[in-house]
Amino acid sequence: MAELRASLLAALDERAPRVDRDRVAACFDFAAQAHGGQRRMSGEPFVSHSVAVCLILLDLLDARLDTPLACAALLHDVVEDTDVPIADVEKRFGREVAGLVEGVTKLAGLHFDSREAEQAENFRKMLLSMSRDLRVIFIKLADRLHNMRTIEFLPPPKIQRISVETRDIYAPLAHRLGMAGIKREFEDLSLKVLDSGAYQELARRIQTRRAERETFLAGVRLRLEEGLRAAGIKAEVMGRPKHFYSIYAKMRAGRDFESIYDLFGLRIVVHTRNDCYRALGVVHDRFTPVADRFKDYIATPKSNMYQSLHTTVLTEAGEMVEVQIRTREMHRTAETGIAAHYVYKQGGRVDEELDAKLGGFVAQTADWQRTTSDDEYMDFLRTALYQEEVFAYTPRRELKRLPKGATPLDFAFLIHTEVGQHTVGARVNGELVPLRYELRNGDTVEIITSPQAQPHDDWLQFLRTAGARTKVRHWLRQRRHADSVALGREMLERELKRLRHRPEEAALEEAAKALGCADLETLHARLAEGQLSITQVVRRLVPEKEGFAERLAKGPLEALGIARKEAGGIRVQGLDNVMVSFARCCQPVPGDRVVGIVTLGRGVSVHRQDCPNTFGDRVAPERRVPVDWHSGPGETFPVRLVVYGHDRTSLLADIAKAIAATAVNIRTAGMASEDQTARGVFVVEVQHLAKLQEVMGAIRKVKGVSRVDRRQRLIRPSHPRRAAGEA
Repeated sequence: MAELRASLLAALDERAPRVDRDRVAACFDFAAQAHGGQRRMSGEPFVSHSVAVCLILLDLLDARLDTPLACAALLHDVVEDTDVPIADVEKRFGREVAGLVEGVTKLAGLHFDSREAEQAENFRKMLLSMSRDLRVIFIKLADRLHNMRTIEFLPPPKIQRISVETRDIYAPLAHRLGMAGIKREFEDLSLKVLDSGAYQELARRIQTRRAERETFLAGVRLRLEEGLRAAGIKAEVMGRPKHFYSIYAKMRAGRDFESIYDLFGLRIVVHTRNDCYRALGVVHDRFTPVADRFKDYIATPKSNMYQSLHTTVLTEAGEMVEVQIRTREMHRTAETGIAAHYVYKQGGRVDEELDAKLGGFVAQTADWQRTTSDDEYMDFLRTALYQEEVFAYTPRRELKRLPKGATPLDFAFLIHTEVGQHTVGARVNGELVPLRYELRNGDTVEIITSPQAQPHDDWLQFLRTAGARTKVRHWLRQRRHADSVALGREMLERELKRLRHRPEEAALEEAAKALGCADLETLHARLAEGQLSITQVVRRLVPEKEGFAERLAKGPLEALGIARKEAGGIRVQGLDNVMVSFARCCQPVPGDRVVGIVTLGRGVSVHRQDCPNTFGDRVAPERRVPVDWHSGPGETFPVRLVVYGHDRTSLLADIAKAIAATAVNIRTAGMASEDQTARGVFVVEVQHLAKLQEVMGAIRKVKGVSRVDRRQRLIRPSHPRRAAGEA
């Protein structure tokens, strides 16, 4: 233990002399005592891991390593893996160190419905902490890197889980922050676990060609060094390290091992930006450049700050060699990313200029915390962090950076949320294109907007940027909520008007709270969605009077031949044990105003109040019973929809696709056409009226559809009085 302590302090003295060695020594002693006899699965003292994390940070930051970061690295597992509370860490080493330790500590003592939910919340916490202090992510990446280097000592299920998480989340995060060195090691170590056979085969094949490759590259390097000296360019020419995962990914995509040209790679490191372009001239003078294989990431840096010139050349032997050209500063940034530009500020605040170089990634992180669900958040982490890029221009020639596969709609949301929400079309290079068109490098994009335009559900099918998808989902949730509130308010006002009752606002608010709603708006929304019945609300506002249902409850039910049974989705004036059935003529759903009709021997039949089978003398007044909705979560109701439109190819398929996009089940579907006019009948299963309106709205947007109706059938019986009983 003493030797471990001494080696750590010696390394800090040599490479980071500004670090307070006395404070670091005190942190080491505190961590060693807290972890006590704890040992890692390898058998080493637990504190050896903390020292390894501190040394990884030293390699990453070198002389820019600061005292609070070094201390937090040594203490980062104390709160999570021992009984030491965060308050003790703050008392001994200050709020700054305690804040870093807290930022990397997983959530504990909370209940989660699933491991995925727990994982999402832990990453939310970590990235939110990063948005306040970059050093949190430095510690977390260093911690994960050492764990991956020693992962073979863990149980197999844990090895698999940690390796998948490292490959899918930590490697993309390191890439997004420009830390290519850590990203490469994460990917290779994950591959070694997750597909050990492929890893070993790659190692064997690369080793087999090693001598041949080194001889070949030595000849190319010699010619380049001669050319650079002749041009008066001071440069260092070196071989590039092989990245197993990169070769593996190309082979998985269908490339043959022998055809992967960057197996042979060289890097030229020069002093100035101007020298980069001069060196490029030397490379192209000595070897034949391969068409379409040149990329200038110096003029247009990647969003993770990466800068370099890439070119592929053909040698006389017919081998292709990829050459990267960069300055020493660019090389440092390429390997360590944001860490290369990090300068300690009191409290570890994120420099706005530094964040701007990352495309505002750190600032955006806080927004992602608030506006995404757990599933959306993990999906974002797995996909949005690690995408190739395209560069497009506004009509004013402002350069915009987007992920590969991005569309004009992504471009619109990148300009401004309001522009995105009101987009109706786009021109790319002066030509009208669909909103799902995939942008290419150099495209000039003009967005066409309209004040009346609004986001659609189908936008989520082709949006590629996480920010744009999040904004659309947020708008759609708010719009659906607003529609539900408006419908619920109308339902309640109509019922109160019928009862000739005008309660004060305070009485309405009190009723909302009594029914478990945070406010009146929530009450209205729950009414529309069928989670609350109109009778429940009215009872809170209007004095109760004994109605026909109450009289029935005192005995006549059996006299009328009505059995008592658990009601599904409906209550007869508050009774839950009356047999009910839903009328097939009008097919009511929660949110519809309904009425119950007492039938002979078959309980109460529930109709919509506007159903023609309940009008006039078709139903005797004494058989009308007040009913209200009482549906449970997940309960669905069938509704028959009739669709009219202009006949065309794939109309049925497009309508079915539009319905499916609303996450509603289609029970039956069919269409017929005559004289270019199409008529279709669809039976769908919905939870409430608001969902039904969403489905009908989606169908109306289908090209060729002119009208969508809920089908109602008028029953024409031979005996009017019998019909009243069997409505």
